[in-house]
Amino acid sequence: MKVHGLALTPPPGFDPDCQVTPELLAACLARYSRSNLGIEAILAGIDRVNPEKAVEGIFRFVDYGHASIGGLTGGIAMVVDGCSMLLAYKLFEIAQLADGQESSTRYIVLDESNLPTPEELGVPGALAGEWREIMGEGFRLYNEVAAQLDAAATARPELVRAPAGAPARVVERLRRNYALDRARYFIPLATRTNVALVMTARVWAESIRQLDALGWPEARRAAGLLRGELEKFTPRLIRHSHPDEAATAQAANWLSGSQRWIREQGVGTENLPDEVFVAVERSAPPFLPAGQSVPDAFRGKTNRYSITGEAIRRMFVRAGWNNVALAELRDLNRHRSGCRFTPLIPAGFFLPPDVRPAGLASFLARYRALVVALASADAAPGAHFYGYFLGTQTPFEHSTHADKFIYEVELRTGLGAHFRYAEHLAAAHAAFLRQVPEAAPYVQVGSAEPE
Repeated sequence: MKVHGLALTPPPGFDPDCQVTPELLAACLARYSRSNLGIEAILAGIDRVNPEKAVEGIFRFVDYGHASIGGLTGGIAMVVDGCSMLLAYKLFEIAQLADGQESSTRYIVLDESNLPTPEELGVPGALAGEWREIMGEGFRLYNEVAAQLDAAATARPELVRAPAGAPARVVERLRRNYALDRARYFIPLATRTNVALVMTARVWAESIRQLDALGWPEARRAAGLLRGELEKFTPRLIRHSHPDEAATAQAANWLSGSQRWIREQGVGTENLPDEVFVAVERSAPPFLPAGQSVPDAFRGKTNRYSITGEAIRRMFVRAGWNNVALAELRDLNRHRSGCRFTPLIPAGFFLPPDVRPAGLASFLARYRALVVALASADAAPGAHFYGYFLGTQTPFEHSTHADKFIYEVELRTGLGAHFRYAEHLAAAHAAFLRQVPEAAPYVQVGSAEPE
């Protein structure tokens, strides 16, 4: 695993007097909020030979609870090369105010060479051999299924639902999507991926604190690497990135809950039937009643990026699914608003109806036994998660406001969406409309065609 910070350089023609480091930017903007001098006067008062003096004069307030100063650093870009998909998931879950990207399973064909070693992940030596074999079997099935589906789509082009008259290169890409989207459930969650995240120093510090508190070897190593790289950008703020008692206690509670569930309930390997839960809260205080109808809140809406009115933005929505596969959760988890939660328990295993390769029963039985053994062994914290695959199904809940929920529905059912999370969001949308029927004409639900 490697971590790199990416620093921006001023564009051509930029005033050199306005050039600042992230911490100097925060110091200047903090001073700006406490005076009426204007930014030019504040910048002119900085000793460019010793700018650290200006930074120190402001940043002492951070230690007294003025954490908002840490949010004034601007976006600091970090890339994490070669972390597991599990670690990438946790980074996006923790960093709710981040912008970011992760390597896509649609454009990269993966194999066993993309796995970390068992030692890097804390898999105990007694189980390391079995872990390698089962991960390797997952990749063998992944590549076998992808080849079979690609051949089927070549023989029957109608499977990929390509638009009439689409260029050959587009049809080829859609065929590839069709195959890889359905084969990816055999990819191990331990597989290496690359993650790019942009956030302020304040959010970086909190994210690293929670990542470090998870306690498993990969998370701690990533926290240390991120902390070391961010010291180049914000050496003062990064000292607030170490775990505290609350972060450690909550991480331990979440982790022990998944282990306890596995020991008591085992590991599900059947495809769980879909269940969806949607609760809508529309109440308003008597002194601030609703001042707009739902149709009026959608006036002028043309696509998912259009702003909606207060009747929608004040409406709270909690949506939950019983069986989201980790393949889909990697994307659904990146919707930043509100609270996203999963106990990350292996409740089932999803495969598309047309994916039933030879040796599947044996593979699932060995997978189940491995996860139970990892959860029961005297292993590093979190080692059992590295026994999961992208087909592992787990409950997932997202609590947000109706405008953000509608955006998610329209994005995840729209043109090119993965077929499976389009099904999840279409079901949630139907449940939403049963409670808010007047929104039906305004939400643009797609069919994910072509994928």
